[in-house]
Amino acid sequence: MNVFINDIPLILKKASDKVYKHEYDLILKASDHFTSKDLVGDVLIKEADPHLIDRLVRLMEVKKLKKLKSLTLVGQKKKKLIEHLKDQFKIIRAAGGLVLKDGKILMIYRLGVWDLPKGKLEKKEKVQQGALREVEEECNIKVEVIEKLPKTWHSYAFKGKKILKKTSWYIMQCTDDSLMKPQAEEFIEEVRWMTPEEVQEVLPKAYTSIAFIIRQYLQSQKTGKV
Repeated sequence: MNVFINDIPLILKKASDKVYKHEYDLILKASDHFTSKDLVGDVLIKEADPHLIDRLVRLMEVKKLKKLKSLTLVGQKKKKLIEHLKDQFKIIRAAGGLVLKDGKILMIYRLGVWDLPKGKLEKKEKVQQGALREVEEECNIKVEVIEKLPKTWHSYAFKGKKILKKTSWYIMQCTDDSLMKPQAEEFIEEVRWMTPEEVQEVLPKAYTSIAFIIRQYLQSQKTGKV
């Protein structure tokens, strides 16, 4: 489960999962005393429980943890921790695509951020259909699905409610971009084909969840596994 709270990755692991200490700047136990100021870089917290999740979600939502790059929680009952995390939010389903053509990736520029085309699913809409619809509407192109990418979950507040948006991602092939244009109604200012190198240059100006999906795809091109 790839969760992003205030654009910060929150990673949940089982106690039996391999953990490499050199990958973290700070390692704590849930029982240790720490404040938001201590959470700097890539942080790992062991012996996570629901109480710790409640505390950390509040911190991540309220505090601007600018120095925190990622937060990894290790606990005995990962599934229960995930369900406890989900229970704090209203879940909304969305879908989108990483669109390819001639080795290039389609990026959109919306509200000052580089993004991938995506959007909320309609009631009873199938996920893949919704992904195709959203991509075609936002960019005015025709596409077809090639394969799945990992899902992402990101939180935000809307009208006083805590929302957790579950986005299903697909690799897509563009079949017609002759009428390509940004969907102004969705505040999209630009739609642009970029080489992988150009995409990597703009990732600092993209949401962390979008950067995660793009890096997953680029890594899959090296390993052959999505």
